[in-house]
Order: sequence, then structure tokens, then C-alpha cells
Amino acid sequence: GEGVSVQPVQSSVAEETFQTLIVNRALEELGYDVKSTQEVDYNVAYTSIAKGDATFLTVGWFPLHADKYKMAGGDEKFYREGQYVSGAAQGYLIDKKTADKYKITNIADFKKPEIAALFDTNGDGKADLTGCQAGWGCEGVIEHQLDAFGLRDKITHNQGQYAAIISDTIARFNEGGSIFYYTWTPYWVSGKLVPGRDVVWLEVPYSSNPNGTDTALPNGKNYGFDINSERIVANKAFAEANPAAKKLFEIMKLPINAVSAENMLIADGEDSQREIAIHADNWISANQSTFDGWISEAKKAAK
Repeated sequence: GEGVSVQPVQSSVAEETFQTLIVNRALEELGYDVKSTQEVDYNVAYTSIAKGDATFLTVGWFPLHADKYKMAGGDEKFYREGQYVSGAAQGYLIDKKTADKYKITNIADFKKPEIAALFDTNGDGKADLTGCQAGWGCEGVIEHQLDAFGLRDKITHNQGQYAAIISDTIARFNEGGSIFYYTWTPYWVSGKLVPGRDVVWLEVPYSSNPNGTDTALPNGKNYGFDINSERIVANKAFAEANPAAKKLFEIMKLPINAVSAENMLIADGEDSQREIAIHADNWISANQSTFDGWISEAKKAAK
């Protein structure tokens, strides 16, 4: 990679910085000149990489971002092999106390006005969902399902800066209130509101989403969202011209529990860029043989 500069991009979600920094460190080890990561909207990330203005996005959510990927040029413009972080779940949750008391297990239960009213925070009779930030892939799924399941007049999809609105939701829970929210893993929320102890996942009546995929799990449960992988998406021309980086992007794998643990450190106040960089360096030090193995494989590919 000597003499070759690369431009990483990521979303504004601080909890995706750790994943990006580990890839950056590996590229630096291969001799690439890695520029400071630019924070952009996901749509901008895909179009920038397709044009070659940026080199790669570490946290491409698939199949959630399938439309964004396709619209920006798909396999003709991008190199996307490997599964960087696997097993990412997402969906709707409510507090366990309300779920148990009223026997709520499915989002379709919100069709009953008396159930929707339990989660009404502003007095309009509709359930208030702490939802998805505008421009994220989850937005399209939630909006699709409100129509598909006939819940548009029973649920208000509240959107805003996610970290802020979910913090308000957690505060309401801590005060004993009923809560209804969307979240994903790996993320720190499920460390603060623990599924099975504090909250429960809601099922959906049937699979329905913009990608047309079947979201039923092997155990028969259906939470309405595909199990996603975070995948590295790179500019195809760059990947073809840089076999070491190409191999690296294919073989790097990060355990989902490592991401969740790091995200909890952020939630507990270690949220500065310097502290997140230390998290990444600490993970590499603790997993040095794995990291060195990636570098070795990548160097072989360049010969």
C-alpha cells in the first residue's frame, strides 16, 4: 500500500467508529496512507464510494442497505466480499412489565386502541414509537410495516437524532413508564435495557419489508427485520488495483460481542475520539495473533 492513500467514510453513529478504526489500522499496517474518516449520511457514503471520491465504508448493513447499494451502482461499482460482523438483530421492543400485564407479544396487538394508548406519551391516543433516524435503512422498513400491518393510525413513528430520543425513552423507563422503541444489535441500548429482563422483543404478524425477504427465524419467531451483517463496501476499481486491501476486506471478521462491549464503554462515558481509538488499539492488542494473521494473508495476496 505504500504511496496509496485511502479515504474511509462512516455514518455519524459514534458506535460504528470502532469497526472503522480497526480496518484503518490494518490498512496502515499494510503501508496505506489512511486519511481521517469522513462522517457522512449512508446515501452519500455509497454514492461517494461508487464515484471514487471515497474508498470504503466499513459498516454497510446488509440486507438492510440493499436498495442503497443497488441504486449507487451495485456490483459494477463496489467490491463487497466477506462478512465483517455477523448476526446483527433489530426490531421493536416494549418494557416487560407492560408486556406481561397486558399479554402483548405482537405489534399487531397495537390495533386495539386500549393497547396503543398504553404507550401514548402526548395524549393523542396513539402509541409513540421511538423510531429510526431519517436516512437510515430501518426508516424504510418501519414506514412500510406501519402501512402493511394497518397500524398507521395507531402508532406515531417518532424520529430524531437516535441517541437523544432513545436516552429520553430510557429515562421514561427508569421512572416506571411504559416504553415502545426500535433498536438494533450490536449497540449499547440492549446493555441498558436487557431483553428478557427489562424489555421484550415484539413479533410481527408476517414478513413484510421493502426487500421482500422472509424474516422468520429458524425457531419460528418473526421480529420483522432480517438478521443483518455489517459488511465492508469498497470502490471496485480500488480493490482490483490493490490486491492486499482487497484480501483484507474479504477476510476481516469482528465478533459481534466485541462491538457490543465497546459500545457499552461509549454509553458509560468513554465517548471521545481519543477514547474510541484506545478501544480499537486495545482490541487489536488483545487479539494480536488474529490481526497479524489478516496482515499476513493480505501481504500474500499482493505477491
